[in-house]
Parts: sequence; structure tokens; C-alpha cells
Amino acid sequence: MTRYTNINALLAFITVAREGSVSRAADVLNLTQPAVSQQLKRLAQDTGTPLFSRTGTGLILTDDGAALLAKAEHVLNAMDDFRSSARKRSGRIGGTLRIGTIVDPDFIRLGPLLRRLRADYPDITTELSHAVSGDVLARLARGQIDAGFFLAAPDAPAPQAGDDPVHMIPLAQFSYRVIAPPGWQSRVDRADWPSLATLPWIGTPPTSSHHGLLAEVFARHNCVQNVVAKVDQEASMLEMVRAGVGLSLCRESIALHERQTSGLAVSDVVTVPARLSFLTQERHLDRPTVRALLDTLSQTWTPI
Repeated sequence: MTRYTNINALLAFITVAREGSVSRAADVLNLTQPAVSQQLKRLAQDTGTPLFSRTGTGLILTDDGAALLAKAEHVLNAMDDFRSSARKRSGRIGGTLRIGTIVDPDFIRLGPLLRRLRADYPDITTELSHAVSGDVLARLARGQIDAGFFLAAPDAPAPQAGDDPVHMIPLAQFSYRVIAPPGWQSRVDRADWPSLATLPWIGTPPTSSHHGLLAEVFARHNCVQNVVAKVDQEASMLEMVRAGVGLSLCRESIALHERQTSGLAVSDVVTVPARLSFLTQERHLDRPTVRALLDTLSQTWTPI
């Protein structure tokens, strides 16, 4: 039986080749390392060719892998051109899309999403509205935005936005770590949640995902968080931790980077899992502009 190479396997191959390791590629693709490794294994089986060799610092392309990399990139570019041409021939879609954004643009892949949307649907204009997750949901319910990004616990159901059902697309799962000011490592080492709760914390508004995730954790451990300051931006939270104000949640990749570069303390005992999703109301799904946005989103992300 003829086997057809999966486009996602080509994407994994290209990303690992660029990043030099499965772990970094997994972060870029928002996939688990086993998922990326499985895609590479499948591609090697499909081609009958060893694509990488392992070194002490990561993976490097074999000669055959290097020769096939350009072909793989050509296939993905051709697929993009095919989709773009098909949409343009099927009729131009125009209008305004109001999108709610959260955290930082890199994390939600805002640049790639908007570039692809602009290339495929040049008559669609976008209006961005930045907020925390709860405010994105409120704006969706009030009709102030058409769709937006949202953070919550991994097992949380689709939230409610007024009386209209919400269509939720889970995009990625990740973990938060607890970070503390430089010199505080001994205070967070081996500390459990009740112990951490007594230390000074930088809090967030009730509508933020940080607030909801931590409220659930502390309620489960029957303790109260010692909040000494409140902010509504992750960049401000990070700066206040650096300044010695207190503890905060931080995405794992950033937390580990800050430990190396700024000397921040990071708890190695506790983590808080989370999920990034994209929301729109079900009544919007028959709108051409929203359909175009969701189709573009599916090309920017590999939904979980």
C-alpha cells in the first residue's frame, strides 16, 4: 500500500533542523517531545533515509537529511501557495475582524497568524484588543470582539460568554513555574504550596488566568495567598520579581531562562499546568471572516 508523508512530519523535520534539538522544536511547535520524535521516526520510515545524527550538543542533519530539507521546505511552501490560490479563486472575503490578544505576541504566534491572514485574505482588516483572559471573555460576550485567545486550566470546559455558546479550540498545553527574587532559592527549595502561600506574592486581577489558576491551587491546599502587590501585565510581574517584591507565576520557558540570565529563584517542587485556547461564539461560525480566521489559525497552530 502506498504511504503518503504527513505534512506535520515535514514541519517537525524542518523545525528540528532549524533548532538543532527535539526539545527546542517541541517548544516552537507547542508539542510534546515524544510527539515530535514520533513525527521524525515516521518520516524516516516513509523515506527509508536517516535524517539526523546525534552529537553531544544535539542533532545534526545527515547528508541525505540536508539534501531533503530544501525539498521539504519547497513542499510546505507549495501547500501554502495552493491554499492561497484556492481561496482567491473561490471569491474574495472582506471585512473587519476584532481579535482579543493576551500575554505576549510571540507566545500566541500573533505575527505568523496575521501575516498569513493578510496574505490569504488581503481584504480583511484586523483590530487587536489586548487584555487578560477574563476580559477577553467579557468583551466577546459584549460583542466588542469577534474572537480571542484564552488561558485556563488544561481540563477546564469551554467558558460561558453571555447566553451564546462558545466555540473553543485548544491550541497548546504548557506549565507555569513559581519564580522568586534573586537570593530566595533557599526560601522556595522544597517548599510546598502552604509554605509558598505565606511568602509575599505579586497578585493579579480576578479576571486574569494567573488569579484563577492560583486561587484553585490554594483553595485545594486550604491556604491563603499572601498578596503584597497587584499588576495586570506579565512583564511588570517579572520586573517586580527581579526587584525583590515577591513571588509570581511565570511560563516555564521564561522562568528557566531568567534563572540562567538574571539569577531568579525557581521552585523545582511545584508547577501549574495551563492551556492556551482560542474562542469565538458559535453564532459567529457562519461568518466568512471568522471562518477565514479559524482556517488561518489551523495553519499557524497544530490544535491539541
